[in-house]
Amino acid sequence: MPRSALSAVALAVPVLAAAGCGGGSSKPYTAAGTAPCLTTKGFTKVTTASARVGLIAAVAPNGGLRATSASGNVLTVAFAADEGAAASTRQAFRRHASPTYRLHIDDVMESKRNAVLVWTVTPGPKLLADAEGCLHS
Repeated sequence: MPRSALSAVALAVPVLAAAGCGGGSSKPYTAAGTAPCLTTKGFTKVTTASARVGLIAAVAPNGGLRATSASGNVLTVAFAADEGAAASTRQAFRRHASPTYRLHIDDVMESKRNAVLVWTVTPGPKLLADAEGCLHS
């Protein structure tokens, strides 16, 4: 391949990634986009109904969901407006957790972009990967 063609390819890769071709999307994750995938990963009782997901997830701008893994671990996800707002959502979960639960909240809570995931019990690597892999816009 001629040197000029290699230079053009090298320049095109970052441009395509920035445009969303092969790169991650900058759109926020949503409850509506995520819930169907969780069902395919074996989660049951997947709901986005405000009355069923808990107060913090119910008022999240991009929705909330609750799902139960095959092992019985319950996952609650609150979808904040953006990655910056996820920090205040994490604080809300921490502030409203029971004193006992608060002791290990860092083991059961994490965030990815605008999604804040909270489990009843620390998830194993596969369960966590399945849930994170289902996060969609």
